[in-house]
Amino acid sequence: MATAIPHRIACIRHPVGGRQVSLVQNKIGSRNVCFAKASSELHLDLKVETLLDSVKWDDKGLAVAIAQNVDTGAILMQGFVNRDALAKTILSRKATFFSRSRSSLWTKGETSMNFINVHDIFLDCDRDSIIYLGKPDGPTCHTGSETCYYTSVFDHLRDPPIREQQQALTSLYSLESTISERKAEMEAAQNQKPSWTKKLLADPVLLCSKIREEANELAQTLLEHEDKSRTASEMADLLYHAMVLLIIKAVKLEEVFEVLRKRFSQSGIEEKNSRRPSSQS
Repeated sequence: MATAIPHRIACIRHPVGGRQVSLVQNKIGSRNVCFAKASSELHLDLKVETLLDSVKWDDKGLAVAIAQNVDTGAILMQGFVNRDALAKTILSRKATFFSRSRSSLWTKGETSMNFINVHDIFLDCDRDSIIYLGKPDGPTCHTGSETCYYTSVFDHLRDPPIREQQQALTSLYSLESTISERKAEMEAAQNQKPSWTKKLLADPVLLCSKIREEANELAQTLLEHEDKSRTASEMADLLYHAMVLLIIKAVKLEEVFEVLRKRFSQSGIEEKNSRRPSSQS
């Protein structure tokens, strides 16, 4: 007996993402299942539904979602998502959450325009916690801070406590922050205690000579078969001096990492060939 061809039904709002699509209906077992007309959409939608089914939602249908900066690794914010919020994020690539107080979806940036543009989404090993890995258009926190995490518990526990706000920074970004502080002290003529960083900031010729020196010493660790600790030490020296140059040029590490990220899908040879030649005098 030939299988009946399913009949197309009217355009209705799709349950995932809310877009209008033409659906076809067929009966599988005891379930009436609606399929998207286009096979590519059908495949994607079924995979999204399967993924959503795999999340371990709590008794209120929620899971924790953390937004993380794709370039800096900074934790931007934490919220809650339900099935629809995660589905909308997957389809729109904008970080979307579920407001428990308003019982509705909200997309970060819908008011401030500081959207978090999602590059990837990760589930933890228990599938009950989610990371939105993305690039923010501006400050994430409603206070105007880059992230919602700027209160150090250990600073508060000190005697006397340190009340100054600080971002939750990894080692590289802490170094960037310290170099920036030294530059600000020089410009404001404050805290004139001498330091190597301030000397480098004040003397571009010295700085450039140190960058060349450290780059050469790093290369020598390979040529002279020096041990790993020596290589790590020389790389640390080169990074530090290069970061002083970045501060002088007002270039953030985040900008450097963004350039690197955009090169991931391009071969090094193609990338070099695509660069504009330097202007010649």
